[in-house]
Amino acid sequence: MSYFGTDGIRGKFGELPITPEFALKLGFAAGKVLKKYSQKNKPIVVLGKDTRLSGYILEAALQAGLNAAGVYVHLLGPLPTPAIAHLTRALHASLGIVISASHNPYFDNGIKFFSSEGKKLPDEIQNAINQELEKDLVIEDTANLGKSVRVKDSNGRYIEFCKSTFPYHFDLNNLKIVVDCANGAAYSVGPAVFRELGAKVVAIYNDPDGLNINEGCGSTHPENLQKAVVEHQADLGIAFDGDADRVILVDKNGAQVTGDHILYILATQGKNKPAGIAGTVMSNMALELALEKAGVPFVRAKVGDRYVLQALEENGWVTGGEPSGHVLTLDKSTTGDAIIAALQVLTVMIEQGKALHELTEGFHLLPNVLVNVRLAEMFDPYEVPALVAAFNQAEEQLKGRGRILIRKSGTEPVIRVMVEGDQIDEVTTLANQLADAIREHAV
Repeated sequence: MSYFGTDGIRGKFGELPITPEFALKLGFAAGKVLKKYSQKNKPIVVLGKDTRLSGYILEAALQAGLNAAGVYVHLLGPLPTPAIAHLTRALHASLGIVISASHNPYFDNGIKFFSSEGKKLPDEIQNAINQELEKDLVIEDTANLGKSVRVKDSNGRYIEFCKSTFPYHFDLNNLKIVVDCANGAAYSVGPAVFRELGAKVVAIYNDPDGLNINEGCGSTHPENLQKAVVEHQADLGIAFDGDADRVILVDKNGAQVTGDHILYILATQGKNKPAGIAGTVMSNMALELALEKAGVPFVRAKVGDRYVLQALEENGWVTGGEPSGHVLTLDKSTTGDAIIAALQVLTVMIEQGKALHELTEGFHLLPNVLVNVRLAEMFDPYEVPALVAAFNQAEEQLKGRGRILIRKSGTEPVIRVMVEGDQIDEVTTLANQLADAIREHAV
């Protein structure tokens, strides 16, 4: 059995696999595998988390399991997911582990692994951990147990790393920025990075209590940030999600700047155009058209940063991301990093001497309608000739100015119908027509 999904192991705390007992065994299994693959006698694992209350329990369980397997653990405390990826490399650790459920509510949690290079864990190692989990937890020699230490300067190390990705001859002295920390992992380091670069920072949702992470705030709920930017007459706003690997920006007028906008800015407004951009099937067609006009190659990957990363590596590119604000800049960091992505946009603002809203002038997302068709039993709509014909007809109707995306949910019996185009009435009508056709052919 494989416990790993596309982004580690995730679920509701207290229910398998997110339980203290499983975390203990997972730590032991990961430690045993690590000792087999590592060149070091006592390999080091760095372990960080976001601000969820359940993180303390999972941290203790993982730590105990790793120590029992003879592995040393460096505890980082609450830090963004990309900080753990960076510190895995910086501390020459053999493995990095993050306890977080990203943008999910407080009652969920998850466990994600990074390789010694700060990248996703290779399938070979992941499969070996799965196999080890099937075995009993047996401590062979108490003389070979590992130890745990707390890394006291982990915040400072990461802050300095983020600042190093911003041109040394630039500063943020003339900018007022509202930073929404989502009551999550960036509650401390997020505001600090922008303050130390000279910005006047107004921090909001930076008082985590273990239960309020992502609650009505952060990148998934930017409404209050939009209001705060206007009320404080700020130059822009920056919203993270719970583990700060996603970012949504807000311009001085309170308008939202999504991941698609950020990719557009980095690809077309900066001094150095990237060789290409990797988006996903959910990336708005406006981005594809704008990049085509700018002469920047564009490819779509499946949904998920793992697939965006794969597309970038296959093409030898460094910049990609998702509309949700998960932006990768591989020349700066090995994984999606909200703080670093925001700093790259700020770099372009200073290079061009423009406000954020000026960088997105002329770039307008196409109207997008999503209809979820709930079924009694899942089926593949592309196996029904009449539906395929309807999909083809819709694509032909929108050719060159829109697109459709029919996608099966991976977690529930739902088929998602997305239609994009330059006319909202046409898009809405087509989306509903295709959804009705799917319902008619459902079992």
